[in-house]
Amino acid sequence: MNSRALRRVGVIAGAAATSALVLAGCSGGGTPDANGGGGEDVTLTVTTFGTFGYDDLYEEYEKANPGVKIEASNIDTGGNARTDLFTKIGAGSGLSDIVAIEEGWLGAIMEDGVSDLFTDLRDFGIEDRKGDWVDWKYDNATDPNGRVIGYGTDIGPSGICYNAPAFEAAGLPTDREGVAELLTGDWENFFTVGQEYTDKTGKGWYDHSGFVWNAMVNQLDEGYYTSDGKLNVEGNAELKKRFEMLGAATEGGQSAAQTAWDWNGNKSFVDGTFATFVCPGWMLGVVQERVEGAGGDASTGWDFADVFPGGAANWGGAWLSIPETSAHKEAAAKLANWLTQPDQQVKQSAAAGNFPSTITAQEKLASDATPNEFFNDAPTGAILAERAKGVVAQYKGPDDSVIQENVFGPALNSLDLGEVDTAGAWDKAISLLGDLVETN
Repeated sequence: MNSRALRRVGVIAGAAATSALVLAGCSGGGTPDANGGGGEDVTLTVTTFGTFGYDDLYEEYEKANPGVKIEASNIDTGGNARTDLFTKIGAGSGLSDIVAIEEGWLGAIMEDGVSDLFTDLRDFGIEDRKGDWVDWKYDNATDPNGRVIGYGTDIGPSGICYNAPAFEAAGLPTDREGVAELLTGDWENFFTVGQEYTDKTGKGWYDHSGFVWNAMVNQLDEGYYTSDGKLNVEGNAELKKRFEMLGAATEGGQSAAQTAWDWNGNKSFVDGTFATFVCPGWMLGVVQERVEGAGGDASTGWDFADVFPGGAANWGGAWLSIPETSAHKEAAAKLANWLTQPDQQVKQSAAAGNFPSTITAQEKLASDATPNEFFNDAPTGAILAERAKGVVAQYKGPDDSVIQENVFGPALNSLDLGEVDTAGAWDKAISLLGDLVETN
């Protein structure tokens, strides 16, 4: 790895540790001979993050392959997983046989030769599956030298999670169709409805500004970087316009000023602290996990509407990659390949709400329209299939996740807490940008 890559590894690992807001959510076939063909027992280590929904799949794979033992570890958030990965890359040791890589920091791996530290999966036949995934999912895991370093897991089409009792208390519609009609339109409409809600109830419309901001940025054709890899924050009129729109809503009381991944010990999901939550597919599992963690259940009233301000948006998604340090590359590739087959992606979606990146799995969820009991029997898979129409993942530059979490995260947290106004929050973000991110 060159010196510039090493510097980036240090910045990424160090910045995440100081962040005030860590963000984080193929053709079917039989189970392969998973021990690499040698007939010997093998233990495979796997590191994922957030809510992946893999536990039952691990057991299924081990049962079908008696020579394989899977030792899985799951890191709480994507931001902390990023820190873990780059710390181990910097140390040159400690990486699992399979590691999950998140969309927001894939760009840091694709830059500066870091991708060379991961196995080229063409050596294990991934090219035969290229047509299984939506095209951009496969393409995004292909480095500038044509090496493919990741089996695609999920993508992040987004809808709106909402709490029906909270809507009812404000005199707003509570049925999914009514909510979709109410929120159809742009972000200005979303915040207009939110101000009416906050004025009537005195409560937050959304949990905190950081997640809303992430959704707003991801929806742009170009976000923190242009499509040719140039930093795109200062002087970006559209970005600042959206920031000011969100800032006005937050200053109007619409943010519940929650701490990401804590939410007052999850209690804010059950006590009406906020009414809406931006929900890419993988967040559905997060919502359910947090509600149940606070003692709630389906009767708490969360639902999922087929609508998103401004139209289609992708937030998140991951890949399974195999570091070159793995002593079991072939066995690891067979497991990663199996985990990302359509049949397994459908099961993963049922377990965690994640929306598949394989076309066959997407079509199955759309046609099945299985009711999700926790979300008031909403056909969450079918809704996400609808929300996925027109979604193309935004180009993510090498420091994209650093900018989201460590530049705009603290700035928006200060805005939520009333420590600065919108202009002050923007200035704080620009100052942090200069401190933490390399210019082009």
